[in-house]
Amino acid sequence: MSEHAQLRQLVIPAPGIPPHLLVSQVAEMFMDESHGKLLSLPVIDGDRPVGVVSRARMQQVLFRQYGRELFGRKPVAEIMNAAPVVIESDTALNEASKAVTERLKFPVTEDFIITEGGRYVGMGAVMHLLNAMEAQLAKQTKDLAAAYKELKASQLQLIQSEKMASLGQMVAGVAHEINTPLGYVKNNIEMMEMFFETSRELLGACNALADTLLSETATEQQLQEQLAVLTALRIGQSGEHEDVVKLFGDTRFGVDQISELVKNLKDFSRLDRAAADDVDLNECLDSAVLLARNVLKARVEVLRQYGALPRISCMPSQLNQVFLNLITNAAQAIEGTGRILIKTEAEPECLKVTVQDTGKGIPEDVLPRIFDPFFTTKPVGQGTGLGLSITYQIIQQHGGDIRVTSQPGKGSRFTIRLPLAGKTLPPAGGPQGETP
Repeated sequence: MSEHAQLRQLVIPAPGIPPHLLVSQVAEMFMDESHGKLLSLPVIDGDRPVGVVSRARMQQVLFRQYGRELFGRKPVAEIMNAAPVVIESDTALNEASKAVTERLKFPVTEDFIITEGGRYVGMGAVMHLLNAMEAQLAKQTKDLAAAYKELKASQLQLIQSEKMASLGQMVAGVAHEINTPLGYVKNNIEMMEMFFETSRELLGACNALADTLLSETATEQQLQEQLAVLTALRIGQSGEHEDVVKLFGDTRFGVDQISELVKNLKDFSRLDRAAADDVDLNECLDSAVLLARNVLKARVEVLRQYGALPRISCMPSQLNQVFLNLITNAAQAIEGTGRILIKTEAEPECLKVTVQDTGKGIPEDVLPRIFDPFFTTKPVGQGTGLGLSITYQIIQQHGGDIRVTSQPGKGSRFTIRLPLAGKTLPPAGGPQGETP
């Protein structure tokens, strides 16, 4: 049922009273049990409502001294309320409720009139309208709760979508970062295979010399030949043992680099992990810088000014995404070469993280909208418009705040504050348009 059809369900049939009907006759109508639920009866001229007369008004008139004698034979038009509440039947419940409550007087002594095209169709009880509004409100609350649940689910999907977009951007870079140590690990293995082959030949020569020495039929010439072969092999392997030790060290270093990249990528991919943990934000920032290495390349220098920070309870995988988003955006804002400064410091109530770049900056008219969902200044297909929106939401969920200051042509600075356990975040200071 549409909202505009609900008022028709509240119509209470009631006979219209002609304006000339006597007051005493109307009093008898109120005695009719079929009108027992009505507080008032309508006064109708033709098919148009001109007023209402209430039980309370009838009692006030008739119960006063000589009231019946004075008013009983007068037309009801003389005691009716000539300005009743009249509502069209196609009016929405909330609009009808507003119209009634604006003119409602306490105690409630009158019902309201329902019309169609100005013609009388019946009466409406105030309590029935309030009950219908209560039922509608309950339904709207239920629908709102369901919509909120769907919104939360959609929000998680958007975060997951942005995470996958970020992962897609990083895959090529991480693959390149892995390929470099993997290349010299492979080269080292090939060199060690060559050393192993030489060592196997040397071991074979040693075994052949031992067999010759133990043989009762071996001649002096055979012994000399075996010694010559062994000597030549030993000379050929001179210094190779030291080289192999270095190869093992290089290989171990390369494997450690690959392991670190995989670990950081794995941590970043767990953005939906709900478990909180005590972490060092400096380590989270290092992890984000490592994953953003392909975006930074050799053209963007990262300067780190880390302060001594206490560990903070948070969802590290979500903060990893925040830091990665800010570092990636800063790198993309730099045309040619430039610098990104990452600074951390501890304050009495919070930890502060600043990401500042020397990029092209953000125009003043764009600045108020950068945290809006789906807003992006990037070309179509190059940005989802969710990165900073999700960043803002994650910081809010951690009880913190994020501010941005920017000057076109000079760069931007994002400042994040996260409250320490049991502390209240102090008001943010500094002008919004401050120069980085």
